[in-house]
This record gives sequence, C-alpha cells and structure tokens, in this order.
Amino acid sequence: MRKGQKRTRRHRTRTVTRSLALASILLLAACGQKQQAQQTPPAPPAVGVIAVTNKPINPTAGFTGRVQAVDKVDLLARINGFLDKRQFTEGQEVNVGDLLFVIEQAPYQAQLDQKQAELESATAAQKNTAVQLQRAIQLVKTNNIPQATLDQRQAEDTMARSQILEAKAAVEQAQINYDYTEVKAPVAGRIGQSTFTVGSYVTPQSGTLATIVSQDPIYVTFPIAQRIVTEYRRKNSEPRATDKIAVKLQLADGSEYDHVGKIDFVDVEVDRGTDTVLVRAQFDNPDGVLVDGQFVNVAIELGENQMAISIPQTAIQLDQAGAYVFVIDSEGKAEMRRIKTQSGSGGESTVLEGLKEGEKIVVDGIQKVRPGQPVTATEVQPAIKS
Repeated sequence: MRKGQKRTRRHRTRTVTRSLALASILLLAACGQKQQAQQTPPAPPAVGVIAVTNKPINPTAGFTGRVQAVDKVDLLARINGFLDKRQFTEGQEVNVGDLLFVIEQAPYQAQLDQKQAELESATAAQKNTAVQLQRAIQLVKTNNIPQATLDQRQAEDTMARSQILEAKAAVEQAQINYDYTEVKAPVAGRIGQSTFTVGSYVTPQSGTLATIVSQDPIYVTFPIAQRIVTEYRRKNSEPRATDKIAVKLQLADGSEYDHVGKIDFVDVEVDRGTDTVLVRAQFDNPDGVLVDGQFVNVAIELGENQMAISIPQTAIQLDQAGAYVFVIDSEGKAEMRRIKTQSGSGGESTVLEGLKEGEKIVVDGIQKVRPGQPVTATEVQPAIKS
C-alpha cells in the first residue's frame, strides 16, 4: 500500500472519530437538559373554589314545557275577491279592531245599493196595499164591494209586508258581505307574515291570510307524572291547592325568566301512554320574551323550605357513571367525588348525597383539574341569583 493512501485512510478515521465524539457530547447535553426539565414539576393549576353550605331550599321538580299563546287566530277571507290593500307591517303589534286587509269593495257596495233599492220599492208597494185595504174595509161596511174583494186586499197587504221582510234580510246579508271586505283584528297581539300579496284573488277556501298571536299574558304547558300530582294533593287537601304552586322558567340560554307563573289548569284526563297529566301555568310576558311554540325548562315548588346543600350547576361534571364534582382535600389536591342531585332553580342543583357542609368544591378552571392533582385554590364568591 502506498504512503499517500495510508495517510488518507488515517485522516478519514480521525474525522469519523471526531464526529462521533461531538455527537456523543450533544446527546449527553440533551439528556442532561431533559433530566433537569423532568426534575422541575409544572406549577399546580389555579382554580376557583367555593365552600359548600346549607341553604334554605324549596323542594322542586323539573319538567320540559312549551309556550302557548292565550289567543291565536288565523285570519281567513269570508268572501271572494281580489286583495286590494294590506294595512299592516308583518310582525307588528295590533289591537282589537285594527284594519288589516281590504278585499275589493266595489262589487259588494253595488250589491248593497241594489238590495236597499229593492227594500225601498217593497216598502212603497206595501204602503199602497195598506191604503187599498183600509178603503176596502170602509166599502164593505156600506155594502159597496163584496167580502171577497176585502179578503183579496188583505192578502195583498200581507204579501207586501212579507216582501219588505225579505228585502230587509237581503239588505242585511249584503251589508254583512260588504263588511267582510274589511278584515280586522279580533284579538290583540303580534301579526305574522302575510300569506297573500295585494292583487291576489282570495276565497274562504284560500286558507290563512295571516296569524295573530297574543303576547301578554301567555301560557306554558307541561306534563307532570300522575304520581307527583297525587302526592301533592294528598299533602295539600284544601280546594284549588295548585293555585299556590310557584312555577319558574329557565330559558334556552340558561337564564331564569323574570316572572313567576301560577297554575291555572290541570287536565281532567291522564295520558295512558305516559301516565302524565297536562298542566298549564300563566305568566306575565310584558317584554315578549316568551314566544308561542318555544321550549322552556319548568321548575315547580312542591313544599316548604328545607335546609339542604345547593351548588352551582357549572361545578357538576357528568360521565357514564353519573354526576361528580372535584373537592379540594386537606393536602390541596383535587378529589373526584360522586354526588346525587335533583333539579333546583337559579342555575343551582340540590345535592342529596356526596357532600358535607364546609367542603370546598372547584367551580372555575375545572377543565384543568385531574383526580389527585395538587391545585392552587382561590375562594370565589358564588354568583347571586335573584
């Protein structure tokens, strides 16, 4: 082997050796940094907690209800004709008697004028028969006409009077048809979308022109298990005991409705498929927050106030095994605690089992907590529900 080749091979060997040494140094440095990072644990997550306390709780039961207007009217055409005018803006508030639609009036005005003219003619004819009858009565007394003539005059007058009645009825019918050219609001409320535009030909078979839905007050209907109704009536035997039940609503955004309702109707039949009774409560709705057909959560109070633990619903977590909360133990660690609850009001739930007064539960930052994990807990003030 030549000397030049030997020198080249030794040079390559030294280069590889240096590269391996450099790689080993870098690897050891990285491992050292990793070990140092592992030796520095992350800071415990910060969470907000509240202390569990006993509160006066009114036993409640929760249901799903549907909002129902007290008055809901579909406006229909009662005569045939072209739609001449629309006197409202869709969605506006209307009062009883407000003019909403006008159907072409000219044909019905002409018909009314004709029937009034026929009435006047019949009235004039009856005046003549009355005069002839009086004359015949006098002539019979002097034997200047036979009795048969008097009988004929009486029949003619009777016929003329009946024609007046018939003409009056025709005028009244023509007046009714003319009045039907104006479609007015029979109830107060909000009017919906117009089904027909001006110029459309409408008839009684055309269907709904528009719908008026009353706003205030308003109903909420919901089914209650017959068992609950029976238990309540057993404990409250006085007549119309359901009138004293306070009914509260929770809206779709989780907020509590401002007004408390009262039960005004309990159905007289039980649904055989569900063993429930339909109950209706009436609510004030001055701002139109409740809308016909809307779903709401209903809570009814079933008895006297009792002391119980009530916690915010936001603190409660759910999994396949049920409801749980995170309780902070004496070592500052988060303990997963199974609980049993029942529905409450004001965004809270009543705890039947699993918590004791004085224990602290996590209400803020729950998503950062794991069972057994140390946390940095800060006590927060619970939201005040009106």
